[in-house]
Amino acid sequence: MDSPDDLVQVSMQGQMVTMPRSMAEELNKPLMDVTIDGKEAKVPRVSLSFDPRGKAIPRLTTIYDAAAKMGIDIPILCHREYMTPVAVCRVCSVQVEFKGRPPENRLAPACYRPVEPGMIVKTHETEPRVFRSVKTLAELLMADHPTPCEKQQRDGKCELETIAANFGIIGESRMPRSFEHRPHDDSSLVIAVDHNACILCDRCVRGCNEIRNNEVIGRMAKGYKAKISFDLNNDMGGSTCVTCGECMVSCPTGALTNKKFIRPDAWHDAQPPAGPVSAKDLARLELFKGVSLPFLEWNEGAVVRRTYKAGETICREGEFGSTAFMIEKGQVKIFLQATMKHVRQSGKGRGIFGFLRRVSGLVGRGEDGRDEESTARYINVDAPVSLEYDNPVATMGEGELFGEMTCMNSYPRSATVQAATDVTVLEMLRNVLYILQRSKASRAKLESMYRKRAIDSHLRNVKIFSSLADNDAQFKQFVTFLRDRVQLIRLNPGDVIFKQDDIADSFYLVRIGFVKVAQNRTGGEYVLNYIGPGGYFGEIGLMSNVPEIQALATNAGKRIATCSALDHVDVVKINAEDFRLILDRFPQVRQQLIQTAVKNLQDNEAAAADLDKVPLGEFLRQGLMNAQSLLVLDLEKCTRCDECTKACSDAHDGVTRLIREGLRFDKYLIASSCRSCLDPYCMVGCPVGSIRRRNTREIIIEDWCIGCGKCADNCPYGNINMHPFDTGKKAIDPRTNKNMPVVQEKATMCDLCVTVDGQPSCVYACPHDAAHRMSGEELWQATRRE
Repeated sequence: MDSPDDLVQVSMQGQMVTMPRSMAEELNKPLMDVTIDGKEAKVPRVSLSFDPRGKAIPRLTTIYDAAAKMGIDIPILCHREYMTPVAVCRVCSVQVEFKGRPPENRLAPACYRPVEPGMIVKTHETEPRVFRSVKTLAELLMADHPTPCEKQQRDGKCELETIAANFGIIGESRMPRSFEHRPHDDSSLVIAVDHNACILCDRCVRGCNEIRNNEVIGRMAKGYKAKISFDLNNDMGGSTCVTCGECMVSCPTGALTNKKFIRPDAWHDAQPPAGPVSAKDLARLELFKGVSLPFLEWNEGAVVRRTYKAGETICREGEFGSTAFMIEKGQVKIFLQATMKHVRQSGKGRGIFGFLRRVSGLVGRGEDGRDEESTARYINVDAPVSLEYDNPVATMGEGELFGEMTCMNSYPRSATVQAATDVTVLEMLRNVLYILQRSKASRAKLESMYRKRAIDSHLRNVKIFSSLADNDAQFKQFVTFLRDRVQLIRLNPGDVIFKQDDIADSFYLVRIGFVKVAQNRTGGEYVLNYIGPGGYFGEIGLMSNVPEIQALATNAGKRIATCSALDHVDVVKINAEDFRLILDRFPQVRQQLIQTAVKNLQDNEAAAADLDKVPLGEFLRQGLMNAQSLLVLDLEKCTRCDECTKACSDAHDGVTRLIREGLRFDKYLIASSCRSCLDPYCMVGCPVGSIRRRNTREIIIEDWCIGCGKCADNCPYGNINMHPFDTGKKAIDPRTNKNMPVVQEKATMCDLCVTVDGQPSCVYACPHDAAHRMSGEELWQATRRE
């Protein structure tokens, strides 16, 4: 690849084009004389083509370029004029010779071979040798090609079958098939993949990687097993494909075709009925003007229009969804129906063993001692607004987009949305939302919408900026300062934002999705945190010159951890210079950042000291070192009386939070009870961020849990359960028309309930001293002492 110093800008065909200096020097040389099939012409040494997005592509003039300028048709399969030539199919083969010399022994690929002065070229039209060679190549390709393929059946435009017909190849091939029938890949909502029709021309690979820069498609395997693959041989629907359609446009056969019907059932089941939206209607909307009309035509049916009367519900919190919404007309109200309380064991005993028989119930923030959580003022939801804790209701208007995180990641809906007025919304499937986010023009509009409408709400929801939010004038000054300085970055699952020991150059806020923060330590990767919407990261490397942090950070100016996207993530990027300006201009923010950074560094150092004592092996493979609070049963003492389970049940309104089954290590049984994992995957995907880790690393569930069950599904050990609670409210049941108690489902997990002597109920109740609470490191030490 040419370095920036070797690239120059020159004027060609009325526009400035960047090209290598050596190529630019060719422009000053005279035109070349070339003869193709007896026709003589003068051709330039450099030709210019344009990709589908209008980008100019300069390259040395090839035989194919020269023939096209002369009106001579040379068949191609693996080439498009705006792609880098690879010459893998060879159906463009020609014979090359020069005056006074015999023809070259080998046929040359016209798409790849540059023109030279005095070159004489003969194509299949005038040279029998070339005709026989190209016909044989076409016949070999047709031997493995399903005839007619999907593309040929639809519109008769399979390029391979067209070439075969032109060369008189009709009916069954006399060549044997080289591989067995391969199954179709129908996992994508939009694109059908038929590996049998693929001729390995690599046009889809170059379309995806060079034209769109998506880096999804590549080749895998060798010989007759070779085929195109998506990511690491995933199904197309399970890959990071953004459904831009470039591969379908590029494919010369029916290997990649558009599905005509896209999940029509998704629209028929919902109410009100969906109204049709044509591609031309969408193209007239401001947000869709950056999307190509062919793509919209291919995917007609992936966007529908719905009209709701005032008061009707558009979507409900906790429901799983696969669509996003854009408000076309009117206003909507977004709110939480969930009771703003969390599950806690009350202090009231009952019965003769009252110290154990406690009752679980719902309590509010003021009834609990969660000091560090009492400052949370805003709740993040899947919309361009945040909801106030004391009044979780907001409105959105025309042009607003909501449901992006649900659509991209198939998470539960984070809030209930109702029509505040008569409202019209466009409901779209994931492929359309993807293309909006990928299209340059549409992405710019979405970013503009964030700067104008959502940045204020987003910044209020970031804890380190909460002190500014108390002063309205100062907060407005802060938002104005950042509005034009931030950059919205979209990431696919697995994308690395930065690596440990990279130079720190930016600060990040999480808008959508979840980011994993991990360090390389003894035993492999150590997860420091999962950061969801409203969180931030990347500040420590930028503040290593601050005295308080300098004393703890060992790698000045560098990243202390690797941060990567767990799912489809939107982050707001603030460059280092602007971040330092924030520290200078807003001392409250600076102080909060320093306090948090110092605490995190101290906690990480303490955790690292414990982790470094532990060797590899079965202990680590079972995830035990990852635990902070294991319920460990000594099987040499345990009589299986189940008093621990009964005590847990008695302490939590009859619902036990442990099961006397689980992993076995040495003579110990690790019962199924919340471990307060150091790598708490249960936190990932919570649509409202209500499950999180305290500064003590204990996992807790906040008041605004909506009962969707995502954390219970994510827990790999089955230690989170959903439990219904009476909220104390009543409402009319539409089925019976009776006033019935309102029941709210909340996530429940081990809360390390403390009895009269300071021990958890399960431990206190064990009559044989078999039950103990231990960290992973303590369990390891116990086994080593045996």
